[in-house]
This record gives sequence, C-alpha cells and structure tokens, in this order.
Amino acid sequence: MNIKEKLESLGKNSVELKISRKETYKLGATRFGGRPDVPADFVWPAYEGESYDHVVKDRPLTFLAQFNCEELVPFDTEHLLPDHGLLSFFYETDTQCWGYDPNDKGCARVYWFENISVLSAANFPADMEEDFKFPMVKVKLAQKTSYPSWQDFREMFPDEEDDDAFYAARDELTGENPEDPEDRSQLLGWPDVIQNSMFSECDLVTQGYYLGNGWVKIPKEVRQQAEETARDRWMLLLQLDTVECGDFELMFGDCGHIYFYITKEDLAARRFDRVWLILQCY
Repeated sequence: MNIKEKLESLGKNSVELKISRKETYKLGATRFGGRPDVPADFVWPAYEGESYDHVVKDRPLTFLAQFNCEELVPFDTEHLLPDHGLLSFFYETDTQCWGYDPNDKGCARVYWFENISVLSAANFPADMEEDFKFPMVKVKLAQKTSYPSWQDFREMFPDEEDDDAFYAARDELTGENPEDPEDRSQLLGWPDVIQNSMFSECDLVTQGYYLGNGWVKIPKEVRQQAEETARDRWMLLLQLDTVECGDFELMFGDCGHIYFYITKEDLAARRFDRVWLILQCY
C-alpha cells in the first residue's frame, strides 16, 4: 500500500466540536462552560496538588463542557459513547497538569449522569475564583473522519520516512492543511498530536511510572509491552483546543490541546472515572 492507502485504512470516526457563540441555559444541553447540570448529591471534584505559590491544597476543578449523549448519537457512527445521559468534563485549569506524573491523577474528571431529568444547574464552590467560572458557549456538532498524525502513523509504519508525502496524502483526504490546524476540538477519533504519541504515555504513567525526566528508568520489557499494546488498548475520548468567545480565551500552555484518554475496555464499561489527561503544546 502507498501512504494514502495506509492512511485511508486507519480512518476513524470522530465528532467535530465547533465552539461558536454565547449560549443560553437549557437543562441537559451540549455546551461549553456555565454551570454544570448535576444530580442533587453531586460533590464538586477537587485536586490536591501543589499550586503556583508552592502550597499543597485542594483546588476545585474547572467545569469545561457537557455533552448530551442523545445529541451525539447521529455523529457517533461507531456507537462508542452512551446513547443517553450527560457526559461532563472537568480539569484543574489553574496549574494545568501535563499528565506525565502519576500524581496528576485527579486533575481531570469525567462524569456520566444517566438520567438528565433529575439534574439541575450546580452552584460553583464557594472557594472557586471568578477566573475559573467560564462563560456558557454553544458547541456545534458534526461527523468527521479522523486520520492519525505523523507521530502515530510513523509508530505504526516505522519504515515510512517521507513526511512530506504523508502530509500531502492527509491533506488530500481531509481537504485541510494538517500542519496548520485550527479549532481542533473533537470527541473520539485520532488525536492531533503536537509533541509525541500519547498511547504508551497513558499506559505507563497509569502504571505508576514518572515520565517527566525521560523514560530511562522504565524496565525495558515494560516499555516494550506498552509500545506494542497501548495503541490497541487506549483511545481518545475528548480533545480540546483553545476556546475563544468574545473577550474570553482559554488556552492550554502555548496554543496547546488537552486530551482525555480512556481504555476501550473502560469506555465499554462506562468507567469514565478512569480517564487520563495529557496536555501538549508548542
């Protein structure tokens, strides 16, 4: 197969997310920001970690977005997500953990509320600063075929060395310039990689390995096992790009993305409490 044929064979469905304009409240609707819809017994998640002033304390996570699963059904052509209920995403946006440290566990949380009729808008925690109460923004959904970035493609086809041919083929398939991505927010599909492939990283850090100073301390057989199997076990759940609306801007690092990953097994079992978050930026 040539590069284009290889890419075509790797195509996955994704749900494209277009962050558009300010939104008005509607119970259980898909949206970014605002107050999340939650059950009466909901406990707002917090992350215990070191803040910028080097104080270890609990900090409430920021509510990022919620998705009405019934609204996702027409676009989730592989039927991977729940077909009912509400998926809600939270992240500690003050220090913005990168996800290479096992201690980052809990910096991001995902909830699935099965019965929307029992939900109502939550009040923000009393100790949450205004900067982390985001405006409510409309999210438009669309179906899109997703293809791997060069970093993931090269791991699957290590003999391929012509990245120019890769980008030309990907551009032809998508009608976009993959070297100049814009508004790359999506559910499912292949991640738009900025630095390095993340499947092995998710696998290793969730086993307890610290990856901040290279991978030299990881036993060779453990790393080899992750490199051989992680891509088949882990998948992208949500990728969020910079969010802009009016005077509001949420950026991750330097024009980066955050990626919520989950194993295929956990997604099938609806174990959204087991997600792992990675941040990459330029």
